[in-house]
Order: sequence, then C-alpha cells, then structure tokens
Amino acid sequence: MKIKTIASGSKGNCSIVLSDETKFIIDMGISYLTLKKSLEENSLSFDQFTGVLITHNHKDHINGLASLIKKTNLQLFIPIEMYEGIKEIVPKDRCEFIDDIQKISDTTIELIHTSHDAPCSLGYIISDSKSSIVYVTDTGYINRKYLSKMVNKELYLIESNHDEVMLMDGPYPRFLKERVISDKGHLSNTTTAKYLKKLVGDRTKHIILAHISEKNNTEELAYTCTKEMLENDKIHITIAKQYEESPMIEV
Repeated sequence: MKIKTIASGSKGNCSIVLSDETKFIIDMGISYLTLKKSLEENSLSFDQFTGVLITHNHKDHINGLASLIKKTNLQLFIPIEMYEGIKEIVPKDRCEFIDDIQKISDTTIELIHTSHDAPCSLGYIISDSKSSIVYVTDTGYINRKYLSKMVNKELYLIESNHDEVMLMDGPYPRFLKERVISDKGHLSNTTTAKYLKKLVGDRTKHIILAHISEKNNTEELAYTCTKEMLENDKIHITIAKQYEESPMIEV
C-alpha cells in the first residue's frame, strides 16, 4: 500500500491511501481545489477513488467535505453513529454504513474507536494482502483493547500533537490546555513515543508523526522524542506538515 499526507494540523487534515484495487481519501479538512490539484500532480483523479473515510466531524477534518460530495460521486464509508454529526452536509444516500471490521475490495478496514470530544471519533487499521497501515489522530489515549490489534504493522500514522512543557507554559487559556491534555484531547510527544515503543515490530518500516501543534510543539521535538524512545535506526520517521505534502510512502 501507499500513503500520502496532503495536509496535517489544526488548520486542515487530509491524506490518501492507495492499494492495488482501492483508493481512499481520509478526512477532507482542506478545499476541494487543493485536493484536486494535489491528485492531478500525482497523476490521480477523483473517479479513481473508492471512497472517503472520516475520523470525526471537527472542522479541520471535514471543512471541504460538502464541496467534495457535491462535485464528485464519491461515497463515504462510515459507521452509522457518525452520520448524526455530518447529516447537514452529506445526504444519507451518499453514505455506506460499515461495521467495525469491513472488507472493501482488496482491503480490510478495521475501526479504532478513539477518545476525542466529538460524537464519533475513529482511527483505522487498513490492510491488504501485503501490508497494514495504522491511522490514529485526535485522541487523548488509545484503549488497551485496540493496542493489541495495532502491534507490528508496516506503517503507523499517529498524532504527536504537543510537547507537555510547551503546552503548559504556552499562550492557551487554562480551559484549552486542560482540553488538550484530557482523555478526550490529543496525544503528547511522550505519550505517542511510549505507545510506539510498544507497537513497532520487525515488520515496521515507517512512522508518520501527524497533527503537530503550531503553538505547543516543534517538528524537532516530536521527531527527537520518538527517535530516542525507539532506538531503532531501521524505522524511517516522517513529519506530516500543515502546508506541505509528504512524499508518497510505500510499504
């Protein structure tokens, strides 16, 4: 499989995941035209895509979803619990409601129910016959029952949102600091690195650190924290950026 982040951060999130037979857009927090331009630059078009996966209904993850639905024929693959939060912008007949484990062509999608202040918040394990990608952002913690399913995958895209010292010493008001560090907030660099230490295995090739805060983190801090925790030079670490696409990464 291949994965590419188009945008990652509090101002908009969007990635694409490609297998031999299926192509998914994950989140649509950017404009239709921005994604269209990116796809064209990668010799791709919307009509090649199987559908759209959404992590949750916060604006930075669905801001461009209404335009995408209006201008393409793409279907959303979501659990029925998510529909309530997006029903104002997505007609029901454009949704295919999926189970916690769903086979779609040559891929299997397994939902990770995350902990965030949204009505339905998800991560994904996306697998084909060759490899698996774990995709987790916007969560205060990862439930133990999902950790066991996430072990030793080829690629992890996981948020490394904030440095705890920068957050607590930073400009956010107290209520917002408490939201970020709560069980329904975001993963810190240290927490993410500790999770990855438990998860990576001999099959793991790549880690993408995502959703990095512009005010409460730096790319260097996020990278160094994970790098030092893993002590594994064979695993490549990429930083997903807000305004710059990642390379197309194949695993």
